[in-house]
Amino acid sequence: MTLRNTIAIVNPNSSVHVTDGIAQAVLRAHGASEPFTFLTLHDGPPGIVTQADVELASSRVRAWAASSADRYGAVVVACFSDPGVAEAQAASATPVIGLGEAGLRQAAARGERVGVIAVASVAIERHMRRWQRLGLAAHVAGERGLDVSVQASGDPEVAWHPMLKAAQRLIGEDGADVLLLGCAGMAGLAARLEDTVGCPVVEPCAAAASAALALATDVRPA
Repeated sequence: MTLRNTIAIVNPNSSVHVTDGIAQAVLRAHGASEPFTFLTLHDGPPGIVTQADVELASSRVRAWAASSADRYGAVVVACFSDPGVAEAQAASATPVIGLGEAGLRQAAARGERVGVIAVASVAIERHMRRWQRLGLAAHVAGERGLDVSVQASGDPEVAWHPMLKAAQRLIGEDGADVLLLGCAGMAGLAARLEDTVGCPVVEPCAAAASAALALATDVRPA
């Protein structure tokens, strides 16, 4: 069965709760009329924080893309570390968009110095290596970690105060003039953070969905 009129937004971790948050963020930004379907790779890691998590998620993304990507008009890999994206892009004619790259590109278009809020400090070095490979590192003013679980990264009781502290340090110490949320799970706190700190906050799920809509083929019927 072909789904060429659909954009697949794929959560490569096994948390349905995170997938629900991704869906809410995308539909909040783009509306329910857009042709999105939201998928969870249930054999992925419960969260993608360590390098081992990235490698497992990458293998699951590669396997899914090999069997399914060409059925869709575009694919978003909805993890900030973009696991398996390069391999899926090489293997498929369908546009494959990584959440992290799409988020950073949109943030760099909205400001001069991007401050990234990571879910965990251990992920920052990995993110920076990816920014270097993509030629985007010069846009990054700094990155700060919340050091909470992926599942808790959108929970205001757990994540709000670390997120606000990270944002204030990125703006006050690192000179950021736009903030990028570094995990799909943080989406529900984007508007509150922007209102509180008074500078643009880019939510990467919505950014990647925008990129997918721009690149997708056969998504809207003539």
